[in-house]
Amino acid sequence: MRSVLFTLMSLACTVAMSTTVYKWVDENGVTHYSDQPHENAQQVQVQAPQTYSAPPLRSTVAAPKAAQSAATQPYRRCALTQPANDETFVNAYSVAASVVLEPPQRQGDQVLIVLDGQRMPGLPTTGTQFTISPVDRGEHSLQALVQDSSGQVVCRTASVTFQVHQPSVQSPTNPVRPRS
Repeated sequence: MRSVLFTLMSLACTVAMSTTVYKWVDENGVTHYSDQPHENAQQVQVQAPQTYSAPPLRSTVAAPKAAQSAATQPYRRCALTQPANDETFVNAYSVAASVVLEPPQRQGDQVLIVLDGQRMPGLPTTGTQFTISPVDRGEHSLQALVQDSSGQVVCRTASVTFQVHQPSVQSPTNPVRPRS
């Protein structure tokens, strides 16, 4: 339907452009134009209409290539912000961990948490906030790895050491300890 309408309008334009135009001035001094000849009318030469040829449109195919090149750029920053190095937790059953990535985590990339040299079960994940539990008492090392969709490690944080202290029933300073 649209193509038929476009064709008819195009034909109407070409007919209008090929029509002869006449000009005359009436007794009141008003200038008139018409496609019908009139008494004392002069034929007017109509110039070809002014046209404009727009430059070709830029291809939108180049934009995804730019996005792909951004996706292959390495992370500028990859760091564990929580827990802090040498932080001590008392009576902690779980420890919160937070990873900062710059630029932000790319789609398809996953974060792995490594506690004491062992990957945490249930991970990798697409988030950057974690709760690690249970965490036994003692000294622990924590590191985060970022894998791309093909499984390649693209970012590795520095290892962070933290301690978990839990009071013992045997402790001489334990206020709950029964007296003997």
